[in-house]
Parts: sequence; structure tokens; C-alpha cells
Amino acid sequence: MEAQTGAIEKKRELRKKAMQLPLSPGVYIMHDKTGEIIYIGKAKALKNRVSQYFGSDKNHQEKVRRMVSNVDWFEYIVTDSEFEALVLESSLIKQNQPKYNILLKDDKGYSYIRVSGGSWPRITEVKKIEEDGAKYIGPYLSSWSIKQTIDSARKIFRLPSCNKKFPQEFGRGRPCLNYYIKQCCAPCRGRMSEDEYNEAFQQALDFIRGGGSTSVKALTARMEEAAENLDFELAARLRDRISAINKLKERQKVVASKVEEQDVFALAQGETHTAFQVFRFTGGKLSDRESFLTEGCQPDPEARSEFLRQYYSIRDRIPPHIALDGETEDQELLERWLSEKRGRAVHITVPQRGEQRQLVQMCHTNAAESIAQHTGTAGRDASALDELRRLLGLEKAPAYIESYDISNLQGGENVAGMVVFENGRPLKSAYRKFKIKTVSGQDDYGSMREVIRRRFEEYKAHQEAGDGAGFGRLPDLILLDGGKGHVGAVQPLLNEMGIQVPLFGMVKDDKHRTRAIALSGGEIAITSTRRAFTLVSSIQDEVHRFAIGYHRQQRKKSAISSTLTSIQGVGQARAKALLKHFKTVAAVSEADLAELENAPGMTRPAARRVYEYFHGIPEGEGEALPEMGEKQAEMEEIAGQNRDKLV
Repeated sequence: MEAQTGAIEKKRELRKKAMQLPLSPGVYIMHDKTGEIIYIGKAKALKNRVSQYFGSDKNHQEKVRRMVSNVDWFEYIVTDSEFEALVLESSLIKQNQPKYNILLKDDKGYSYIRVSGGSWPRITEVKKIEEDGAKYIGPYLSSWSIKQTIDSARKIFRLPSCNKKFPQEFGRGRPCLNYYIKQCCAPCRGRMSEDEYNEAFQQALDFIRGGGSTSVKALTARMEEAAENLDFELAARLRDRISAINKLKERQKVVASKVEEQDVFALAQGETHTAFQVFRFTGGKLSDRESFLTEGCQPDPEARSEFLRQYYSIRDRIPPHIALDGETEDQELLERWLSEKRGRAVHITVPQRGEQRQLVQMCHTNAAESIAQHTGTAGRDASALDELRRLLGLEKAPAYIESYDISNLQGGENVAGMVVFENGRPLKSAYRKFKIKTVSGQDDYGSMREVIRRRFEEYKAHQEAGDGAGFGRLPDLILLDGGKGHVGAVQPLLNEMGIQVPLFGMVKDDKHRTRAIALSGGEIAITSTRRAFTLVSSIQDEVHRFAIGYHRQQRKKSAISSTLTSIQGVGQARAKALLKHFKTVAAVSEADLAELENAPGMTRPAARRVYEYFHGIPEGEGEALPEMGEKQAEMEEIAGQNRDKLV
């Protein structure tokens, strides 16, 4: 308690100091108790920007809240313009590497292609040259492009990528999968001569040195020569290699750009981390690709701006065109800063259609894949959750989603279903069913309020008990099967209970298909975001299926129970006891009088009436009671009604 009071007092003290700052552009520097710099930022107006940190926490991202909780004091530097503040901020971040800024590790060294010596040589990618008797090709700046080139050469010319030593390991074990999918010639079988291997190896080196076009010309000439000499086996091998190179070219066209030189950036945010992806194009071809995973989440425009500043602080080459997957803060300032660093104009764009839009989307897919690898989820699911985050303006990707639907028939058997999706997939162990207790008749809004109230009363009870599982876990997002009316009915309840969870509705069209996301003031179209649309549609279909399934189950129980309550002397309690004891109505109908008399809650007269209802003849008597035919007809009529209800 004392620590909490001290933190509040410290925050008030810092806010008071921030309110005394000038309304001038500049850079602010946050320190912790040890004096270490933990964050550096720039501001157009220092007073307004810095004071925001020490106000209410409600509008802050989790990363900002953690940073603010560690601030002990701050200092600032006034500049003449916001542009000077941006330049100074970038320089200070590079010097001090504050833990709460986006920090990029500059691991961009030179790469080489190593060609081993001796017999049965190999091609590998390495970071440095060693005195080991091997030949080295390079240096190359992009390790990614070198790895891609070596991998392509191995597959085209079917060279081994394993660590087996030849000829020492000839005939030891079966060939690996690459041999069976025709990506390795499998010299390990011992059926390939060293001359044949060296021929393929030399062609692979020519491909790496000269590129695909040069290799195709040389291979075509050799293929024609082999065909003239009637060496059709060699000609066929060369033909297959030419075909493999041409197929590789076709695949490369997918990531080609009409813009000769440009960089493409995209980000994807998960629950705790942000992934950035960079595609670098030179000569219209993808020449390099880089991935960065940083801790924490922040609004996309802020994240893009900070990332761009850090990225071009550690990279020398700045292209004339930069394409982003969304808006960025300080775009004009960034363009000016990059133009001055490059010495020529630099333009930042957010493509909306065409080839450039496709490249940005591909870049975003790869960023989402980085998040997926970090969280252990599928790339498609991570991409869908990030699309949904952007669409709804959420602080982080909604890893844990709860969805609710009400089901009834003209106000009867009023029930609700709750489904949970974790990391984009159904979590069926967390599904829950609700019988509506306080609302009678067809009142979906009232029923939804009751369900949400009961759910979060359980959450508070679990919190008091220190249980964070099941209802003790707070969802990242709530989706109601309904429109803005449902959201408007439930949102005040969440506010009243102090539950700060994003709440939206799922709107259907006249064909019962998902059409939009509803909020209290309107709707958000989702058909343009394919993966988010698919995810929301799946959630809406699943919660509807689950709720209506529970409703039908309750109707079936009610119908079965009504068969017993139609018997004189058998009320709801006695019917329930009979069903609990005998399990089914059929078992009740087949029981003898003694079994019925011994059933819980039964009396001799009641047991006799139940037996007479189903059998018509009291046990021990040889002729039917006068009402036997009437009872039999009544029983058949009720059974028929029950079958109709079940259908």
C-alpha cells in the first residue's frame, strides 16, 4: 500500500514538473532511479507531450504504462524546430540504446560463398574468410540473397545439402527425402561417379556467378551438342536443369517490382511483441529481406515512425521510394530527414491498389509469420488477428476472444451460449452455457445484459480467490451476435462494473451471413479485410451453432418432461426425479409397478397412475381398465406431438 501511494505521489510530482515545460519543440529524456536513460522521445510541444505520460493511464498502451512506472526523473533539450528534434532524437537513441525505444540489432555484416576444396566439393554461406584451403566468392552485403541463391543452385543442380562425407559414407543408410522429391542426386547411394558430380557442381557455380540467363545459354548449347552426339541421357539432364532455372525465374517474378529501387515495410502486432518486415528491391528484383521482432506494442503510426528512424540510422543505402502498409507519424519530417541523408528526394507512400499494394500485403504476411513463429500459432491465424486489431483499432492483437449469442423460441426456453477463440482457433474447453433466469419473454437485450453481468461477477469472484483460469481470465475482445443495439445495451453495464474490454457486435445480412462489425455509434465494414472477415464469420457461425444447439437440447428436455407431467399426480419435481432415476421416458414406460413405487419421490397411488398411463392394465389384473383405450390414444397423441417438436 505504501509503495502504491509513493508511486502516485511520484507521478503527481512529475506531472507538475511537466506542466512547467515550454510549448517548444524538443527532445525529452526519461531516467530511472539509477540514472539510466530508459526512453528518448521528441515533441512538437514539450509541455503537451510530456505531461500526457503522467496523466491518466487509460489511454496508454501497456508498454507506455510500464515505462512511466519506472521513470524517476526526466530532462529535456529545446530545439529550433520539430525537424531538428527528430534528428537529435535519432542520434541520442543510437548513442544510448534506451530499453523502451524500438532497438534494432545491426547484424548486417558481409557474407561469402564458400567452395570447399578436394573431391566431392560443397557450396555453403559463411560470415568470414578462413585459411582452410577453400575458395571464397564475395563479399556480399545481403546474407538473405546469398542463402536464397545457394538454395536455388542446390535444388536446380540437385546437389546434396546434408553433412555426409563422400566417398566415406557411400551406401550407409537410405537416401533422404530430397532424393525422392528430385532435389538431390544422392551420391550417398554410391551410384554416381565423381565426374558426373563435378559436372553438376561446376554448372551450379556458373549459375551463382553468372546468373540464370547466362546459365541457360551455356546449358542450351551443351544440350544441343549432346543431342547431336546422340548422348540423349546427358541431353535430358541438361534439359531438366534448364527447365528448373526457368521455373525459378517465374517464381521470382512474383516478388518483382516495376519500381527499380525501393524498400517496402510492414508490421504485425501480437499480444506482447511487434514484428517488422523489410523487402529491399534493386533493379526491380527482391535483393534483400530483413525481419525484426521487438518487445511491446504501440499504435501503428508511432511504431512505423520510430522503426523507420532506427532502421535508416543503421543502414547506409536509402532508396528514392519507400512503401508502407499504413500511415506513419511525421511523414513529412521523415521524408525531409531521409532526403538529406540520401542527398536526393525520398518519397514515402501507402499503396492502395495494384502491384505496390500486393507487395505491401506480401510483406505484411511475412511480418505476421514472424509473430506466428514467436507465439507458436499458424501464420494465417496471426495475420487474421492482426488484421482484426487494425480494423477495430485495438491496443494489441486479440489473442483471447469471447463471443455470446441468445437463443429462444418466441421467448420460450431462453438460453445463451459463450464460445472462446484463442489465437484464432476455437477453445472448446472454455465454452459455457447459460439459462436465462431474470428475463422472461423475447428480450434479447435484457438476456444479453444478464449473461454479461453473470460472467463478470464470476470474473471478480475468481480474482478475489486468486484464480486466473476460466472465468478468472479477462478476454482481449468481446463479440456479441447482434448489432449496435446489443452493444449499446451491454456497454453501460461493462462501464458500471469497471470492465475495460473492447466490445463489438457482429452484424448479419438478410441471408444470415456476416456483413459488418457493430459499435455503439455505427458499423465497420469488414469484407475488404479477407482474413479478418473469415475469422469473424467463423466466430459468429460457431457461437450461433453452440447457442441454438443448447436451446434445442432444452426444448427436447422440456418436451420429454411434458409427457410425464401430463399424468395426474406427477408434477415437475416428480417428473424430474423419475427422469433422473430411470434416465429416459422409455425406461419409465417399461418399468413394473414395484420399480415405480420404489423410485425416489414416488407414492403408491402416483406409481399406479404412471403404470396405468403407459400400460393401461394394473399389475396383477387380467382385464383392461375401462379407460385403457382412451389412455393409449392419449399416449400416442402426446408421443406424436413430442416427435414433431424434436424435428
